[in-house]
Amino acid sequence: MSDADPHIHVEQKVMQAGAAYRNLIVSLLGRVPDSPSVVTTGCGLQVPYAMTSSRPESVTCLACREHAHREHLRFADMVERLSRMPGSAIPGDQAAEAVRGARERAQRFSSE
Repeated sequence: MSDADPHIHVEQKVMQAGAAYRNLIVSLLGRVPDSPSVVTTGCGLQVPYAMTSSRPESVTCLACREHAHREHLRFADMVERLSRMPGSAIPGDQAAEAVRGARERAQRFSSE
């Protein structure tokens, strides 16, 4: 961990970062998980949690932006594949909305 690193990063587990994921955990378990003090980032560094963001506009580390871009595209592809499977629990319209949202977020990470 370097105190001299001025960049804002994304967590390595992009899809499990941010308020939406924490809210999901709270709704499932009824408990708020503790935030880690140090996290591994998409570029492989370990930085203070406070030096990360899930907002594309805030991330300044280019390697982390590329990582987040790939992860959001991977998630979109996975949801799209799963929604096409027979007996899928994800209705087609909800899956399409999730895929669209993930691809839009991926685009925001690549264009900033």
